[in-house]
Amino acid sequence: MSLTADPPVRRPRRGRLARRRRLAGFLLSIPAIVLVAALLWTPIVQAVRYSMTSWNGYTAPVWIGPSAYASAFGDPIVRRVLENNALLLLAVPFAIGIPLIIAALLHEHVRGWRFFRSVYFLPTAISWVVIGMVALQFFADKGILNQLLADVGLGSVHTDFLASEYSALAALAITFIWSMIGTNTIIFLTGMATLDPTLIEAARVDGLSRRQIFFRVELPLLTRFIQFSFVITVISAFSALFSLIFVMTGGGPGLGTTTLEFFVYQAGFAQGQFGTGALYGVILFVIMIIVGIGQLRLIRTEDGEGW
Repeated sequence: MSLTADPPVRRPRRGRLARRRRLAGFLLSIPAIVLVAALLWTPIVQAVRYSMTSWNGYTAPVWIGPSAYASAFGDPIVRRVLENNALLLLAVPFAIGIPLIIAALLHEHVRGWRFFRSVYFLPTAISWVVIGMVALQFFADKGILNQLLADVGLGSVHTDFLASEYSALAALAITFIWSMIGTNTIIFLTGMATLDPTLIEAARVDGLSRRQIFFRVELPLLTRFIQFSFVITVISAFSALFSLIFVMTGGGPGLGTTTLEFFVYQAGFAQGQFGTGALYGVILFVIMIIVGIGQLRLIRTEDGEGW
């Protein structure tokens, strides 16, 4: 029997193995990178280039340069459009808070909760165009809302909500809130389904009321879901209202309901100024990037991580 020790088995270094894995991951990702570059980044780069030109879509574009952005932000019409977007953001807390309350009630399995869950989810399954047509009939001069006011003896309050700039914007905001109820309610119901029931029971044993349990126990645990709902709602407020505006108001009266998203359509397709439309599209794209980065920073800060 030999007393000499067996020679140690040589194993690949961790650093070399990690490099090989990264290289393999990069090589396998090349087809996806090429596809994304062709279908996403190439159009974005072209949009940025055309945004600094005067181009009608037919003749050769005339180069203007970065001064096109300075001119855009100095335009009072553009500032009014951005103001409309800012005013619509005031609807975001309601588009999140109302579904949160509804989800809390449904999570308690109140009587008929299955029926109401289907009712609140219904707007999610309906096209934005259909929602806009229903809202148009509801807020019109001879629409359902004014008829209801007359039926309860408030006919003197009769008004055409879509005839005034700010009332039309308010009608659009209410419709937007209603359209987001289903999506956000499902998000919050999903979050509440992940909560540990023992925490709720422990809070009840400690004598907390239902309201205290919701605000002190459940709400802090739903932070991630609220953040996700916030991002989805803000993005929808900036980039998903075209159908509602087109059907309900057409951007009017005046510029009362014209958002930056709708302004891109008006400049590019209604007026044939594709360079200007690309410029507004790039501005909208940058705003969406800022929202996404802000959300990412918020999440990492709460996790105690840096950039």
